[in-house]
Amino acid sequence: MLELRPNCELCDGDLPPNSSDAMICSYECTYCADCVKDILQNVCPTCGGGFVQRPIRPVRAEGGQTNLGLSNRPAGTQRYHSAWSSEQIEAVVMHLKDIPPEER
Repeated sequence: MLELRPNCELCDGDLPPNSSDAMICSYECTYCADCVKDILQNVCPTCGGGFVQRPIRPVRAEGGQTNLGLSNRPAGTQRYHSAWSSEQIEAVVMHLKDIPPEER
């Protein structure tokens, strides 16, 4: 189950569970759409993979699944921050930005 991290790991902007601006890599590193586009250029500085829009978890699950949904399985509250310096991020981005994620 996705943790639904509450913030962008680069700019520390809030990314609530219903945010359509939250982007994640396959390891759930979480960044806002602006940082992914403008700074990271679709390159995760941790794994080198690309990003997809984080799914939005409904508040209440329908169809008899009473143990699901944000009301029963809330989003994470621990804020994360990138462990990488801006120089390290820039080096990884420059190396991988022109290679499609599926070919990295």
